[in-house]
Amino acid sequence: MNKKIVVLDGYTLNPGDLSWEGISQFGDLKVHDRTGFDSNTIIEAIGDAEIVFTNKTPLPAEVLKRGSNIKYIGVLATGYNVVDVVAAKALGITVTNIPSYGTTAVAQFTMALLLELCHHIGAHNQAVQSGEWTKSADFCFWNSPLIELEGKTMGIVGFGRIGQAAAKMAQVFGLNILAYSRTKKSDLESKTCKFVDLDELLKKSDIISLHCPLFEDTEGIINKTNIAKMKDGVMLINTSRGGLVVEADLAEALNSDKIAGAAVDVVSKEPISVDNPLLHAKNCIITPHIAWATKAARTRLMTTAVNNLGSYLKGNLVNVVN
Repeated sequence: MNKKIVVLDGYTLNPGDLSWEGISQFGDLKVHDRTGFDSNTIIEAIGDAEIVFTNKTPLPAEVLKRGSNIKYIGVLATGYNVVDVVAAKALGITVTNIPSYGTTAVAQFTMALLLELCHHIGAHNQAVQSGEWTKSADFCFWNSPLIELEGKTMGIVGFGRIGQAAAKMAQVFGLNILAYSRTKKSDLESKTCKFVDLDELLKKSDIISLHCPLFEDTEGIINKTNIAKMKDGVMLINTSRGGLVVEADLAEALNSDKIAGAAVDVVSKEPISVDNPLLHAKNCIITPHIAWATKAARTRLMTTAVNNLGSYLKGNLVNVVN
């Protein structure tokens, strides 16, 4: 008998340029582009499926208890806080995630945001397109300061795979790295990279980039108190989780020029709310949670999801988070 498989929110991973065939080989597959977040809608979408894939559609304890046929949940992302993993374990449901797939993509995007903060390429292009260069009395002009990275210090909060990849790219630009992580990895230290505590990182960094997961002890780690410890004119990048930042505090710091510029690919509520204070903050670049979304990264994600499910069905559990 074929397994019944459902994907609750498949469009973001696969808007049409990938294939679901790898997963459909294991059973009868139904793919929902999107599923509403209320419990009844989710339960209706799941139906009697044994295997459920989700990216951002929440699977709280209530849904898991009512979805009595569920045996396996595949989270189509690295972060798995959309699933109540404790309840899933109690119910005998295996939960897997997708580690590592976006390392290169997110690190590359981090550097793209940093370079945009330094050179404001988009704004200068727009100025040219709107005729400012044509009207200029000089052969060149710039409408914001241009910043060199050589010799500056980048503090990286969270030094897992993505943090390390971002550090490697940053060092090519001549940046010195200060790393803060739960686990100090002495073998990764060098003349241009060393581990420090958070206070030292905040005090000495010209640029701070967030690459840590969102846990209870990291929620709101960028707040008024920690911002006060930073250098005047620091730049902040967040490609990790929106909840790491107290957005009102960041907006205040941007508007007062304590922080010279911020670039965030994630916010506390996504899609972004019209009242998010960062929308009206000075010198703030906001992108719509796309650092992970290169086709190469999404292909790796899909491949890992297929392998996770195939291994589970063979009794060989991999990438289990509960």
